[in-house]
Amino acid sequence: IPGEPECPSVITESIPGPVSKQLHNELNKIQKIGSIQLFADYEKSLGNYLVDVDGNVLLDVFSQISSVPVGYNHPHLLKTLSEDVSIKTIANRPALGVFPGRDWPKRLEATLLRIAPPGLKEVMTMMCGSCSNENAYKMLFMKYMKVKRGGKDVFTEEDMKSCMINKPPGSPVLSLLSFHGGFHGRTMGCLTTTHSKEIHKLDVPAFAWPVADFPDYKYPLSEHVQENKKEDERCLAQVEELICKYKEKMPIAGIVVEPIQSEGGDNEASPEFFQKLQQICKKETIGLLIDEVQTGGGPTGKMWCHEYFNLPEPPDVVTFSKKLQLGGFFHKSEFRVEQPYRIFNTWMGDPGKLVLLEGIIDVIERDNLLEVVQESGCVLKTGLEELQNKFSNLINSVRGRGTFLAFTAASADLRDKITAKLKLQGIQCGGCGKASVRLRPTLVFQPNHAHIFLEKLNNVLNELK
Repeated sequence: IPGEPECPSVITESIPGPVSKQLHNELNKIQKIGSIQLFADYEKSLGNYLVDVDGNVLLDVFSQISSVPVGYNHPHLLKTLSEDVSIKTIANRPALGVFPGRDWPKRLEATLLRIAPPGLKEVMTMMCGSCSNENAYKMLFMKYMKVKRGGKDVFTEEDMKSCMINKPPGSPVLSLLSFHGGFHGRTMGCLTTTHSKEIHKLDVPAFAWPVADFPDYKYPLSEHVQENKKEDERCLAQVEELICKYKEKMPIAGIVVEPIQSEGGDNEASPEFFQKLQQICKKETIGLLIDEVQTGGGPTGKMWCHEYFNLPEPPDVVTFSKKLQLGGFFHKSEFRVEQPYRIFNTWMGDPGKLVLLEGIIDVIERDNLLEVVQESGCVLKTGLEELQNKFSNLINSVRGRGTFLAFTAASADLRDKITAKLKLQGIQCGGCGKASVRLRPTLVFQPNHAHIFLEKLNNVLNELK
């Protein structure tokens, strides 16, 4: 991006600096947000560089928890947003489920359907990742019950009365199967299927739904093929056991899974694992939901991470948010919910976000950004593997696809030291899992940015060895 800084620069002794600390104190009087790392200056931030209010210029390889697709203040997006039709779209936000604008079908065609997962042609728009998953979960349950009723949506008087007091048969005793280490959001249903960190779940009631082990691989993958294959088989056998165990007391209506468990530690599973998981779902007539909230939108080098899995048919449901600017889910036509107000909220998405998304897709296609991601990812991964070999007592298990990469530190304390020292070197990155560092750069992250990151990481590891 023209005008982007050539390299990071840190001018304060610590981050957050004094201005960030002052703003934090002001905000703390209004709301408690203990997770804030710094306050940013978004007018000065550009491309891959995040500028904070103290004037520090940070190479951002975290990109707002993987939600900034083409960098800060991209000129094409600013131009798109300045157009008269864009301004009016933003100023007149409709309740899309009741009063969509005349251009809404065309906007969906020009954006979400333009990048839809292969084989999926229907989409519901939502606001964020959590509400996307929450409503997709409802769709899984509704489809399961429709099949049980012989394909009909005819409800008895008992169904209607019992659902109003949260009792069966109207509120059926069903479940979704999720995986240890998974993260799907913080609303009630999503939180039941989230198993990444205790702090997310404490004090909040949860459904008694089944949880299976997700594969825990040994690295490098090429040296542990048989062990990792057995790990796949162990986890898949557990899935089948749980389906059988819950069949009578709380039938499983669907399985929810991330292509790469992100918040939980960047845990990946093989294409064969996902192929067999889909086979299990087909055999048991239950839905398969692939949660691409963090992986969708190109950071793995494909628009959708599950495209790497060579599934014989599309997943039943694919949820998204983050880089796509709004939330939602693609689904097979047989999962369509015919009655109004069952999958519904006031906004049902945001046309203003699709204005942004159309500009983002234009840039992705014009600048061949999926190829850029693969090229930069290759530089990053190769460099990380070299550092892993050089500092084998400090970091291990380099993994991931595209620039969606991670490595594990020897301890949680060491991981925290690495991320803190990287920040003082001018690198904004993030942690995940118990002791891992995850990289989530933008799609405009070039090989030269990768080299800067690797140089700074080498400096930090040299200091810590």
